[in-house]
Amino acid sequence: MKNQSRRSFIKTSFGGAVGLTLLPGIIPARLLGADAPGKKIQVAQIGCGRMGRSDLGNVLAQPLARVVAVCDLDSRRLAAGKKMAEEFYRERGEAKAGVKAFSDYHEVLASPEIDAVVVTVPDHSHALVAVEAAIAGKHLYVQKPVTYSIVEAMGLRRAVHAKKVILQTGSQQRSEYPWKSFRIASEMVRNGRIGRLKTIKIGIGLDQPSGHKPEPMPVPANLDFERWLGPAPEQAYMERHVHPQDSLEGRPGWITTEDFGLGMITNWGAHHVDIAQWAMGQELGGPLTVDAHADFMTDDAWTVHTTYHVEMQYPNNVQVILDNRFETGLRFEGDEGWVFCTRTEEKITASDPNMAAGREPLPPLRVSDPKILSPLAGSATRWAPSSYHHLNWLEGILANRQPIAPVDQSARSLEACAAAWISMKLKRKLTWDAATERFVGDDEANALRGRKARKPEYDFQVALKKAGLA
Repeated sequence: MKNQSRRSFIKTSFGGAVGLTLLPGIIPARLLGADAPGKKIQVAQIGCGRMGRSDLGNVLAQPLARVVAVCDLDSRRLAAGKKMAEEFYRERGEAKAGVKAFSDYHEVLASPEIDAVVVTVPDHSHALVAVEAAIAGKHLYVQKPVTYSIVEAMGLRRAVHAKKVILQTGSQQRSEYPWKSFRIASEMVRNGRIGRLKTIKIGIGLDQPSGHKPEPMPVPANLDFERWLGPAPEQAYMERHVHPQDSLEGRPGWITTEDFGLGMITNWGAHHVDIAQWAMGQELGGPLTVDAHADFMTDDAWTVHTTYHVEMQYPNNVQVILDNRFETGLRFEGDEGWVFCTRTEEKITASDPNMAAGREPLPPLRVSDPKILSPLAGSATRWAPSSYHHLNWLEGILANRQPIAPVDQSARSLEACAAAWISMKLKRKLTWDAATERFVGDDEANALRGRKARKPEYDFQVALKKAGLA
């Protein structure tokens, strides 16, 4: 089918079904036949590394979707992604399960058969790939943080609105599975169960130096490093700045290299600050002031911050504090009690803090008084249903409605985290105006809201201009 006719078909065929509780494996046969992949949302996975394989697996599991293509700049990862998707379908009984493989995402965006893309590339390329995908009319699932910089988030939001596509951010703590503690805690805070909210204490873990000095290396034959580098500053290849060549699951070094990612403040900060703003009703707002201090890695292959202390003042006199000494998670403190939420005490990534030695594991949801968790009633604020995060996105596409983590809100979460990073770099307190998305009377800080792309072909602003959206 042509792209437009496919979308009309999708809306017509499934529009009346989105009110159902659509869980994996429980889609009525009259809506989705197992032998009718053409009737599903056609999805391409862009980025087949560690998180890309996670996203790919989550989309494959959804009967509403059909993965028809994978894309990666590393030929080894591309082959592994293709194999993963094809083996999934073969295990479901498809003898000839064909999944296309692309090394250039532009070919994905040019394909009329593809309705939606999952963008799981390094942070520094989020904006470029996602903006161009939105301009091409593709629906988007974009890993968090939604972009690398504040200016990029603003540009992506503009493209999404202009092209009327559905974007879900990978802020999966907003969905019930597998960590519903965040939804419960933030809903209770939003409904005044701990009284007037006074303080939110957030722990986001700690990155440690690699212990290796910067050492340029030959570029491996399987990696297109020029395009991988994309908008980032020109530099020599280092495996510790990209991703491990001997592993698909190893934590990539770009996460800990400032040219490509800003460290834990946007890595896990994007998750937890997002929940904090959701709970206090600032999901479309932001802090009033930001005062952040941090140590940075020096004479090391990695360059992001290590220890940190951040204080952000929000409207209604709410103070948000991030500190590397806090337990990973969020502690909401009010004048009538507190509630704490986290994922689990298992280590999610290598950078997570260890559980205190010799201590029994604690539950992911804890309160000062059990009454705080009593059922909501009447006109209480309740979050929209969202069982599985990727499913919520697919349902949003079918119903033409915003998902649980839309770009308007994820852009604001990124802005708060990036503002903290800017304060860290400048080593001083900053005043932020959420209405204008600028720092007040501070040209130096405002200059750090974005950066110039290395070449015009990697500049998301150029893509916006060509589309008439600058």
